[in-house]
Amino acid sequence: QALGGAKNSMVVMPDADPAVMAAGVAASAFGAAGQRCLAGSVALLVGTPDEQDTARERILAAAADAETSPMVDVSARERVEAEIDGVPLLLDGRIGGGAAGAELRPTVAEVDDPEGRIAREELFGPVLALVRAPTLEATVDWINAGRYGNAAVIFTTSGAAAREFRATVDAGMLGVNVGVAAPVAWFPFSGWKDSMAGDLHSGGRDAIEFYTRKKVVTTRW
Repeated sequence: QALGGAKNSMVVMPDADPAVMAAGVAASAFGAAGQRCLAGSVALLVGTPDEQDTARERILAAAADAETSPMVDVSARERVEAEIDGVPLLLDGRIGGGAAGAELRPTVAEVDDPEGRIAREELFGPVLALVRAPTLEATVDWINAGRYGNAAVIFTTSGAAAREFRATVDAGMLGVNVGVAAPVAWFPFSGWKDSMAGDLHSGGRDAIEFYTRKKVVTTRW
């Protein structure tokens, strides 16, 4: 079994609760310096340009106030900074590494190319990419076109939107109005596509199945 690889998306609908959305996006993208497997690293802003701008400003305000831990080491910070070198940033978290040399503050970029590396590949650091989309359907199509399927979340107050998202998005772990869709231990850790290699997931009953040798007996009395 191998579970690895992700580009977890966070869909921001125009009707999302502003406080819940901003806090959830910031905690997911920048908590643990964006270095956990279920961290969201791309936020898809749905709606009209004005609605998208409003969501962007709320996310930027939350990002500016977000606390981050140091990255795992200096080389990790240098790698992520090399990835964003030359990328136009709305919020630049580079501070020269800080006292330990491994610090990178929350960083936000609005991407011009939704198929570019910063939008499609996991940089594994506190870097959030913003992608605009006119509708939920277009957003789901964009997510499903990616090669990963680890997790995805949506921020909305619409039950219909949450139901459509749940039914159509190609990811194994979904969240509604939560930044990190982390399942509790008795549910499987269910990455899809290139986020999973093997025949069973970890956690839940799958973890027991992995270590189980089954015996089938067919009898007639």
